[in-house]
Amino acid sequence: MMLRRGFILFLPRLVGLLVVACCSMSIVYMLACTPKGDNQQPALPRVHSPTVKEGYEAVLQEREEQHRNYIISLKKQIAQLKAELQGRTEQLKNMQNQYPDPLDIQLEHSKPEKAQANLLAFLRSQVDKAEVHSGVKLSTEYAAVPFESFTLQKVYQLETGLTRHPEEKPVRKDKRDELIEVIELAVGSLNKPDGVSRAKPRVYTASDFVEGIYRTEKNKGTLYELTFKGDAKHQFKKIVLFRPFGPVMKVKNENVNMADTLINVIVPLAKRASKFRQFMQNFREMGIQQDGRIHLTVVYFGKEQMNEVKSILENTSKSANFKNFTFIQLNEEFSRGKGLDVGARFWKGNNVVLFFCDVDIYFTAEFLNSCRLNTQPGKKVFYPVLFSQYNPSIIYGHHDSIPSLEQQLIIKKETGFWRDFGFGMTCQYRSDFINIGGFDLDIKGWGGEDVHLYRKYLHSNLMVIRTPVRGLFHLWHEKQCLDELTPEQYKMCMQSKAMNEASHGQLGMLVFKQEIETHLHRQKLSKKT
Repeated sequence: MMLRRGFILFLPRLVGLLVVACCSMSIVYMLACTPKGDNQQPALPRVHSPTVKEGYEAVLQEREEQHRNYIISLKKQIAQLKAELQGRTEQLKNMQNQYPDPLDIQLEHSKPEKAQANLLAFLRSQVDKAEVHSGVKLSTEYAAVPFESFTLQKVYQLETGLTRHPEEKPVRKDKRDELIEVIELAVGSLNKPDGVSRAKPRVYTASDFVEGIYRTEKNKGTLYELTFKGDAKHQFKKIVLFRPFGPVMKVKNENVNMADTLINVIVPLAKRASKFRQFMQNFREMGIQQDGRIHLTVVYFGKEQMNEVKSILENTSKSANFKNFTFIQLNEEFSRGKGLDVGARFWKGNNVVLFFCDVDIYFTAEFLNSCRLNTQPGKKVFYPVLFSQYNPSIIYGHHDSIPSLEQQLIIKKETGFWRDFGFGMTCQYRSDFINIGGFDLDIKGWGGEDVHLYRKYLHSNLMVIRTPVRGLFHLWHEKQCLDELTPEQYKMCMQSKAMNEASHGQLGMLVFKQEIETHLHRQKLSKKT
């Protein structure tokens, strides 16, 4: 109790001491923070002075003057920095004007000034890091950067979005200027004298350009491979250029002679004789008559319709005087991977380009050349992205009749789509196929074996050329969704079927067909009244 009373008596004194301490600290703080002149004591006016207002006005004017001087000083520094930056910009422009022709830069022999040497070293490292001279190991099939192809008039592209088309003129100025520049540089390189041959050199022009492919690796640069007509039939000139986010640099200039390069087209088959007849019409026109450097291997499963298929093959052989074919019959359940693997290993001749094909594929002679140009033993394999045809009865349903097959094969949004999820049609040398281990023979039926092989190539040091091509088409055929499928599988099958039937716009027209017809009927009635 005594302690409690003592504490109560001491409490007012403690409060008073705290108040005095706070007041003292406030006065000290005000004295410390009061602005000073250059040679003056703190300018805090006394509280009871008659000139309090004039004192504060003087302090404010002094502070304003200090800030004004500081702003003037900053402006002077900014002006100096601008002048220095402009001078550096002029120096950089002068260096760029003195920079040599990009195609004259030899990666191994250039000896420029120190600044240029640093720049060239960086550009060289970009070429080395990019997938130019050899392939790199990739983790999945989605990691591969696809090429896009182009001619003088058109660009064939995968990523169309909502406004672009699978085949279109390069309407964007930057893309048009880019491709024109690359073609002009390639033509200039071809016409540059080599200093070896004394014969009058041929003058190349842009009209000699056949086709090109290009792709951009986001952090390295753009790789271009351009093909020109050579000095004779089946001979070509290939120019490889690389833009490492700077000047284009010539990487390679080589002659490519494809006159003796044979393609072995391997087709696995079971039944489907009517489709095989259509395939052989295409093979005869494009492969035998126009190309002529081709072999056909048919691997047939079972015996049903086998005689009809053999008869079609023999009739084509007689009428076209074509002997370069092989027929292999297997008495077992159909397996696409097994058929292609058997056909590839059956070949006993020299190293040959293998084109794995299906019976519902249409190809042109130009595609066969692309197949040759984009494969190289031990270095490159070709995985073209083909154009998949929509259902002709839906596309041309409003026409009087469906056009011929050749007239249907046009690359437009309304007629089909790039089948960029398919890896079944591929070209590679037989030696690469054998060395990689071929197909997984445990996979039965259709599907899966193509992705498995594709991943093998991606995991190797071979370069995988993935690009849409203008001469390879998947012909529409009805997709069957079996009753044995689970509800989820059946739903997925129907979604796939819808995607192959028609474009979004065309399917929408079918969905709203009744509404459209009702509207047209009302329009007719309103005109009569």
